[in-house]
Amino acid sequence: MIEVENLTRVFRTYKKRPGFWGGVRGLFARDFEETAAAKDISFRIGEGEFVGFLGPNGAGKTTTLKMLSGLIQPTSGRARVAGFDPKLRENAYRRIFALVLGQKNQLWWDLPARESFTLLRAIYGVPAAEFAAALDELVGLLGVAAKLDVMVRELSLGERMKMELIAALLHRPRVLFLDEPTIGLDVVSQKAVRQFLKDYNRRHKVTIVLTSHYMADIKELCERVIVIHRGTKIYDGALAGLETAGPDGRMKIIGFRPDPDEPAAAIAFPADWKSPRGQTVRSEDGKFTIRVPASRVVAVSQEIMAAGPVADLTIEDVPLEEIITELFAQPVSGKKES
Repeated sequence: MIEVENLTRVFRTYKKRPGFWGGVRGLFARDFEETAAAKDISFRIGEGEFVGFLGPNGAGKTTTLKMLSGLIQPTSGRARVAGFDPKLRENAYRRIFALVLGQKNQLWWDLPARESFTLLRAIYGVPAAEFAAALDELVGLLGVAAKLDVMVRELSLGERMKMELIAALLHRPRVLFLDEPTIGLDVVSQKAVRQFLKDYNRRHKVTIVLTSHYMADIKELCERVIVIHRGTKIYDGALAGLETAGPDGRMKIIGFRPDPDEPAAAIAFPADWKSPRGQTVRSEDGKFTIRVPASRVVAVSQEIMAAGPVADLTIEDVPLEEIITELFAQPVSGKKES
């Protein structure tokens, strides 16, 4: 459904020299700086896939989505979406995709959502019967029937985002690009949007590319993720494979708390206690946490139990946020497939 080969976008920005005379000199000789927002990015996404597109602020996520939407032109490389070249901006292509930007509005602020939907129906040329069926389904899935005749400016942030999703899906697109759709929403609204996207993807096999800084969105919705950093792809594969993508491979976190009722615990586990098998040890409010390779979990747990009295012991996965942060901290030298 989506094919991207060596897609690159370079932005050229003017660097003004400081002061008045710097501005005057800039009239005759200007200094420019080039920034590669996306650099030689390549990937393929099949029909019906729900793919997470991750990266820190400024990594090039939104730039890539805008190139795939035809909003900006690539400097080099090529892309095909459902057989179309996005940069040509053909009307037939505009009818098969939708782009939702979490911080941008596509609805008319001073109109009820229902009237905005009617306008969009005319713009996309959706037959009346298809429009009515799509609107009924989307409104039912999102539970916003009572809000259709309320001015958009008077809706809550969560309600507006639901209306934005309806507006994007009224023409039954085959591809949906979502850029931070849950940004700023409360926990209840985030959960409602995630459940809607999951159900809609399952019902209609829409290909969805999602960017989000909320790892709950990614973990709940995406089986595959693409990670980019400084404009370069550094990981493309299964979400579960990220556990081994860090510099130290798959890791676990062992947490334990010495038994406060046992005087021997204070002797066995002093504040600076170190496990010879653990990678790191730290103490917070009397609790120790040790990060160890997955293959050493049993051995380190046995060592802890043998060292002294322990009140409780837990074994957890390293949070996805930490794994991705470590990926970003590594030098950008290429991509990792999994």
